[in-house]
Amino acid sequence: MAEWINGIGKITLPTPFAVGDVNVFLVKGEALTLVDAGINTKEAWEIFVHELQSLGYQPSDIDQVILTHHHPDHVGLLDYLPVSKVVGHAYCERWINRDEQFISDYRSFYKKLFKQYSVPEKYYVGIQQMEDQLQYSCNRSLTGILVEGMDVPGLPNWTVIETPGHAQSQLSFINEKEGWMFGGDHILATISSNPLLEPPLKAGMERPKPLLQYNASLVKVKQYPIELVYSGHGNEVKYISRLIDRRLARQHSRAMKVKEMIQQEPLTAFEICMRLFPQVYEREVSLTMSETVGQLDYLQSLGEIKLITDEVGKQIFVTV
Repeated sequence: MAEWINGIGKITLPTPFAVGDVNVFLVKGEALTLVDAGINTKEAWEIFVHELQSLGYQPSDIDQVILTHHHPDHVGLLDYLPVSKVVGHAYCERWINRDEQFISDYRSFYKKLFKQYSVPEKYYVGIQQMEDQLQYSCNRSLTGILVEGMDVPGLPNWTVIETPGHAQSQLSFINEKEGWMFGGDHILATISSNPLLEPPLKAGMERPKPLLQYNASLVKVKQYPIELVYSGHGNEVKYISRLIDRRLARQHSRAMKVKEMIQQEPLTAFEICMRLFPQVYEREVSLTMSETVGQLDYLQSLGEIKLITDEVGKQIFVTV
């Protein structure tokens, strides 16, 4: 049963995804605000309405929805909510209000990426699997855009900071006075968020490097006096600075293991993926390739490895 703590009501909803339940938050302010909107299933909606009633409200009472990012488990119930005001990062728009051009760009981006990194065509089914997850999203449009440094509308003392990495649209909302943060999937209590490969804002732009973004966003968050993070999955997070230091150290250690693989022999990105995730890469090719390419981006940023084309035209990674 949801309850109010510090003027914030946490509602936990089921998802069909491996990550498990997702959290959304009702916040009392000048406007009754919902931070994130759960996933587009009838079960999630029924539970949401019941939990909302336990907090003393009906869906029609919600004045606005603030999005931390565009992933389906954070936006789906926008299709059910009668709210007229929905705000988030500009990048959300293409994902929550999809058209044929977006789907075309989406497929082309991943096919080009998989080809570049020597993923066999039989695993291109992973692209369709990702696309299938969009059925749990919504078909709405933003009514307002949030950018770095803005005050969160309707919520005094809350400020927007951009924390890309897990998603290109990832925003966090901080209350420096109280030491609180709504972090979406940027910081989770028990696992490190997956920096996911996503198309750029516009077709033809350079591919984002999500792990580098994620690391920078973690360091950025350390600059703020945050004592408690309300996260998109699992329990609230405390002792943020120490957690971030551990996460960054573990990520560096994983990258060094990838470097050791490449020192032994030049490898394609997919060959590295198979070595890193031998048990799961076949059924989770998109997720595991995101992790693999992230580590390769990181090693390239340090000058530890480089990408070359071998004698048969295949792109391989070698140590410097």
